[in-house]
Amino acid sequence: MVMYALKRIFLALLVALTVSILTFTILNMTTDPAVAMAGDTATDFEIESITIAYGFDQPMPYQYVQWLGNALQGDLGTSYYFRTPVTALISGRISITLWLGLVSMAVGILIAVPLGVIAAIRPNSIWDRICLTLAVSAQALPSFWFALMLIVLLSVTFPILPSSGTDTWVHFIMPVFVLATRVMPAIMRLTRTGMLDVLASDYIRTARAKGLKPQNVLFKHALRNAVVPVVSVSSVQLGHLLTGSIVIETIFALHGVGFLAYESTVRNDLPTMQALVLLFSCIFIIATLVADLANAWLDPRIRVVGIDN
Repeated sequence: MVMYALKRIFLALLVALTVSILTFTILNMTTDPAVAMAGDTATDFEIESITIAYGFDQPMPYQYVQWLGNALQGDLGTSYYFRTPVTALISGRISITLWLGLVSMAVGILIAVPLGVIAAIRPNSIWDRICLTLAVSAQALPSFWFALMLIVLLSVTFPILPSSGTDTWVHFIMPVFVLATRVMPAIMRLTRTGMLDVLASDYIRTARAKGLKPQNVLFKHALRNAVVPVVSVSSVQLGHLLTGSIVIETIFALHGVGFLAYESTVRNDLPTMQALVLLFSCIFIIATLVADLANAWLDPRIRVVGIDN
């Protein structure tokens, strides 16, 4: 397990380094940092002065090494628009996005896994049809439209919930429900498929023949093996929630890093954009790494294959 974990961590660090190189190169090739810093009304002399003062005239590899060295020390630069260190901007908003994503993921799993189990133990029944209909309907529902309809229904027509803000936990009910609806379909269908395969296997029939209690067969033997692919999908879905909540945070005026990404893109704030792309990439990498380690713990066969490869 230790060797498998070390190998996965090394690969994760390598992917993070590659992403940082690509991010820095692409953003700096598509945007002139001196123009972005000086503003649209700056003169050529002012732009040239900024270029020389901040070293933007240096070769790209040299600029990247400097940026990476500062980033490893926690210095991600200063926002061109907010005139504030990017690290302070992100640290002041990351908690909102993390809380929103983690709670939405938990709600989605708590809804999807039981529905998948119910659909699997009663295949082709009315309960199976209802669960599959819910999953297909949720997947076909555009998140931005669903969010706007909830605001119209629960904040305008029937003023039950607030439509924006982060003052109390009540402000997060609608955005959490919208994001949970996004992750529920894939987890539910995968749980159903995994449970159907496991319940039809020989060792489950043997466990039933031994007279084990149905709940022990279902949860202790079947669900543990069926949940392995669910862990992988959940990690990817969590990455999507944390990094793809830009639209939802904008609609509900939740000032997390998703909304900060929108602001930095609109205002051509290069240092903030670079830091956020790297942050979002690292979130995906860490989520995938955690899923790999969790799967290896659940299924020891994965460790052997991973080390051999």
